[in-house]
Amino acid sequence: MKVTVVAIGSQGDVQPYIALGAGLKAGGYDVRLATHANFEPAAREHGLEFAAVEGNPRMILETEAGKALMETGSNIVIHVRRLKSLANEIIQQILSSIWKACQDTDAIVHSPFGFGSVYASQKLDVPSIAAYHIPFTGTDAFPNVTMPQLHLGRVYNKLSHIFFEQLIWQTFRSSLNKWVVETLSMPCPPFMGDFGTIHKRGYPIIYGFSPAVIPKPPDWGDRIYITGYWFVNRPEDWQPPADLVDFLQSGQPPVYIGFGSMNNRNPEEATEIVIKALDQCHQRGIILTGWGGFSRFALPDHIFSIESMPFDWLFPQMKILVHHGGAGTTAAGLRAGIPAVVVPFFADQPFWGDRIFRLGVGPRPIPRKKLSVEVLAKAISTAINDKGMQSRAATVGECIRAEDGISKAVEIIDHYITDGYKIPARRR
Repeated sequence: MKVTVVAIGSQGDVQPYIALGAGLKAGGYDVRLATHANFEPAAREHGLEFAAVEGNPRMILETEAGKALMETGSNIVIHVRRLKSLANEIIQQILSSIWKACQDTDAIVHSPFGFGSVYASQKLDVPSIAAYHIPFTGTDAFPNVTMPQLHLGRVYNKLSHIFFEQLIWQTFRSSLNKWVVETLSMPCPPFMGDFGTIHKRGYPIIYGFSPAVIPKPPDWGDRIYITGYWFVNRPEDWQPPADLVDFLQSGQPPVYIGFGSMNNRNPEEATEIVIKALDQCHQRGIILTGWGGFSRFALPDHIFSIESMPFDWLFPQMKILVHHGGAGTTAAGLRAGIPAVVVPFFADQPFWGDRIFRLGVGPRPIPRKKLSVEVLAKAISTAINDKGMQSRAATVGECIRAEDGISKAVEIIDHYITDGYKIPARRR
């Protein structure tokens, strides 16, 4: 039986679905991963069939419009408006790519950004299961992940989800409607959309994060599951670079600093802030240059620069972490069991920074626009010297490492596929 896994986004968005796809393959399924072309090598490495989806998130974020998008911070309205201007040119191509990738499949598993997967499954009359790595289901327990984390109570929390659902739906409604009607020959979706109401019709949603990080809210239904994280681990024969090993062995554990797929308009300034903050704290450091968050100019001997590295190997050897709060990096850091300083840029990153702070495993997050030498140095010192924070981080890490999120997710997916689950029709 063939399962198509649709995953859209940056590396942190796609990696969990590579892991989930590998788990489904180990469970006896033929798995096709539909995602961006830059992830084809990773998909092939894990034995997955590959189907290309238009768009390269890295190229988009490296444009001037992409850099402007990352400067929106927690202003979700501006964020979505800029996202629309970036996505409208390719959204029809993305939808067409997803439709093509889902042909000859027996079931579809899709990420939150896999627009069109639900309608494709209805047209093909095959089971469809949402597999999310970010909490998008409405609840009164916490605000929507893209909204300001104000913690004003249950009414604000619930309304924040409704606002987000309609903002996204109304922004992309015309493009999706055109595709549904013209390509799938299906009725136009309702004006208010299915985005936020589909779970009310018994739609299964599987969440790939740990209940130790986000416990299941009481108002989530029986068909919403939290399984634990879906991690991609390094190959067994992988070996670290010799110069990095030498650096790690030459002194005390360093501080990790990396902003992943985030791009800085002024990477030189960001690098200078990091160097001075580490000097002020008398700490060694490892900078992950990523997609352009930091400059690649010469660094002092006590700071080592890398472009990428398996987090499951690197993070446990760090003293603390400084990162942007991406879902994937946050998960890897929590699994390592060490404190983190989060410098969120936009989207769901402030949510994960707030979550780390409220778990007591990191200081209050530092918005990117407020990053300075003094503020960063103070946060690093707090994370290094707070014994309670270190203890709590270690406990959370133990809980996460004891989970088997992939096996649990595969078991749930297998249940719905075996039962031939279909999305219930809309009530008219």
